[in-house]
Amino acid sequence: MNTSFKSPPARSVYQVSELVGTLRALIDDALPRVWVEGEVSNFSRPASGHWYFTLKDASSQLRCAMFRNANFGIRPQPRDGDRVLLRGKPDIYSARGELQFICEHLEPAGEGELLRAFEALKKRLAAEGLFAEAVKRPIPPLPHRIGLITSATGAALHDVQSTLARRCPLIPVVLWPVPVQGNDAAPAIARALQTLPRRVPVEVILLVRGGGSLEDLWAFNEESVARAIRACPVPVISGVGHEVDFTIADFAADLRAPTPTAAAERATPDAQTWQRALRQHEARLTGALERTLRSARAQWQQQQARLGAQHPQRRLQDAAQRLDDGSQRLSQALPRALIQRQQHLRQLCARLHASAPAHRLVIRQRALQVWQTRLIHAQQRLLDRARSHWQQQRQSLQALDPHAVLLRGYAIARDDQGRALTDAAQVQRGDALRIRLARGEVDARAQ
Repeated sequence: MNTSFKSPPARSVYQVSELVGTLRALIDDALPRVWVEGEVSNFSRPASGHWYFTLKDASSQLRCAMFRNANFGIRPQPRDGDRVLLRGKPDIYSARGELQFICEHLEPAGEGELLRAFEALKKRLAAEGLFAEAVKRPIPPLPHRIGLITSATGAALHDVQSTLARRCPLIPVVLWPVPVQGNDAAPAIARALQTLPRRVPVEVILLVRGGGSLEDLWAFNEESVARAIRACPVPVISGVGHEVDFTIADFAADLRAPTPTAAAERATPDAQTWQRALRQHEARLTGALERTLRSARAQWQQQQARLGAQHPQRRLQDAAQRLDDGSQRLSQALPRALIQRQQHLRQLCARLHASAPAHRLVIRQRALQVWQTRLIHAQQRLLDRARSHWQQQRQSLQALDPHAVLLRGYAIARDDQGRALTDAAQVQRGDALRIRLARGEVDARAQ
């Protein structure tokens, strides 16, 4: 019985990196740049500046990465729970083999059209000059009455009222309640800006609202509201949203404040500042009055003194006193002159004595004795130095004298030619030698 065996087909085995690279190339070829919408979760921003987050909907989620060069100009930074619209490309992260979405552009979902409408309206109204600084009206430094247009139930009303009560409680505030959100908000705000100044003599109007999303604040981005602000007969201060929020009403207003509280602060002076200024003015006025009174009192005293000096009896008394002073000075002048002459004479005698020849001879003799003593001492020092030098030279010569070496028991050997021998190899057996000792010489022969 013959049985034939078939070899199994050859298997194509991929390395992990090869398979990931193949999948990555397939995704790059199959999917171009796409838009995707979802909710942000697990948002993180490490020190590198890149953004990493998960985009999810009700049934799926997708890892996303947005690198620093792409997210540099995006403000505000997204947070967990934000719905966003992304543009980018799917990709495979090779290190973990995970599918991720490389984000190139990010905008809030649903706000893209609103932002484009906002920018278009802002550009058109700016071109008309509606936002120009030349049409802005100055805010009165101390308004007698303030108009307030906002919601009667919002937190902005409480913030403004508490700020005004703290800064300047004597200024009356007229509230004109309007809706600040929804379809009815923009027409109501425009009517309030037209009606409030005609009904009540206010000098400035605060148009305020608390923070919210772009849709929540859209009533303040309507063209009718911007034109009503410019048509309002009194200056308008806007305080809409938070510090980072900007609306068309902010650009059209005569003054933009970052928050409702800041709008109340810009509209009123600080009562405590005014009180300090009044106290300073009072102190300066009191000081000026006191200086004026002191000056008047001093002038009155000077006039009194001049009047007393011109009285006849006072003049006679002054003349008698001057006569007594002259007599006293005259009686003192003669003895003083005599004393001065005597002192001058003594000075001349002292100078004559100092110039006498005998006196000068004594001084010269004393000087001669001093110089003679110095000369003797100098000669003695020179002699001592010469004697010390001679002793040093003598000792050096004695140390170098060959005879002194011979006295210590050494001898000088010479050959028959008289040459001094320094090495035994210079001498042969039977050579005649002459040996000099400290006293005398000896003839010898080498053995």
